[in-house]
Order: sequence, then structure tokens, then C-alpha cells
Amino acid sequence: MPLSWLTTPGRSPFLLFLIPLWGPLCLLLPSLQTYARFTGAPLKVYKITNPWRSPSGTLPALRTSHGEVISVPHKIITHLRKEKYNADYDLSARQGADTLAFMSLLEEKLLPVLIHTFWVDTKNYVEVTRKWYAEAMPFPLNFFLPGRMQRQFMERLQLLCGEHRPENEEELEKELYQEARECLTLLSQRLGSQKFFFGDAPASLDAFVFGYLAPLLQARLPSGRLQAHLRGLHNLCAYCAHILSLYFPWDGEVH
Repeated sequence: MPLSWLTTPGRSPFLLFLIPLWGPLCLLLPSLQTYARFTGAPLKVYKITNPWRSPSGTLPALRTSHGEVISVPHKIITHLRKEKYNADYDLSARQGADTLAFMSLLEEKLLPVLIHTFWVDTKNYVEVTRKWYAEAMPFPLNFFLPGRMQRQFMERLQLLCGEHRPENEEELEKELYQEARECLTLLSQRLGSQKFFFGDAPASLDAFVFGYLAPLLQARLPSGRLQAHLRGLHNLCAYCAHILSLYFPWDGEVH
């Protein structure tokens, strides 16, 4: 079902098929929709819960104005940049380097705990993630897909953790959460009182940060250790609320 038009005169729209914005799957994706709205790319957005209904059989998927289908998130952003929709056009070389450094930090320090929060923590998985799929996805996908996705995310988590981590699961979990809290605190300090990370205009780093933080803020988690730390960083909460109100006024609020 069409969610919205973002149109640019004289340009054919891209068709973007994606999971609903706050679904648990979104935490692994840079916020493609956010990036597109930052750049003014003309999108016709479809929110669907059945990946088989997308042109690639996976989510997200972008159908370009030339009919090409792209389903890898970073390749979708690369295509938008080639089409002159570049959120980083005005950044300096130093800011570009900072962007890469922070994106790497997010993937190394924050992503593992987000995966753990939604897909490994038993209470969160049963009461939030699996329940979300059961209600949002059609039968029989809602029957077998959550378990398969959980196994895939656990494999991803093992790859992200690497070989030089404590073997004791409790010690590993403690270390991961400590690093994630430090990462959030660093983001908060870097943002300071600015509207966006590089001043008054959003860039790709803002799309990535928002894509990681907003689902964590939105979810009603029975086990929310990292969520509690994030909610204590008031400038990051206000930052997410600002992006929501400015670019997603009809998609809900950060609670």
C-alpha cells in the first residue's frame, strides 16, 4: 500500500519497498527512507511485510526509474548518490572521514547489542520480535520466518563479535553492553546541542544514527538495559524526535 509521494518536478519516482519503519528488522538497515527524505529523492514508498511481494523477493528493494531492481541497502544509497541525491555533498574531507569512522563505530559497538536486544534476549524476542512477526506477516511466513531470522541474526552476531571475545556468555554480554553504552555516550557528546551531527543540515551519518536509535527508542521492551541508557541521553532523544517530526510527521512519535 502506498505510504507517500516525495516528488521532484521532472523526475520519475523510485519505488522503494520496505518493512514498516519500526519493525525489528529495521535495526540492521541504514534508514533508507530517512536518507531519501534528507536528499529529496522522489520516492513512492510501499510498506509491506511479505518480502515475496517485493520485486526482488527481499526487503528492502528499490526499483529505479530505469526499471532496475536493487536490494542491497548500501547499493541503494550508492545509486541515489549517482542520481545526484547526495546527503554528503557539502561535507568537508574531514567531515567525510568522521562519517566513515562513526559508521564503523556504530557497526562494531552498537549493532551487536541491538541484535542481542531484539533477537537473542529471550523476553524481548518472545514478547516483541516474534510477536511483531506473528501479527504483521501473513501465514505461513509468520510461522517459520522468525525462527529462521533469529538463527541468521545469531550468526551475524558471532561474526561481529569476532574471535577475541570472552568465551563466557555472561562476560561477553556484559562487555558488549558496556561498549554500546560508551558508544551512545560518545554520540551524545559529539552531537552536543547541534540539530544534526554536522550542523544545521542532515547528512548520511544522521540517517545511519537515526536508523539505529529510533527503533530502540520506539520499541516497548520488557528487557531494555540499553534503551534505558539511551533515554537518559536527552539530546539524542530530542534529536530523534526532531527528525521524526520533520521528516516522518505521520509515522508516530518517540515515546
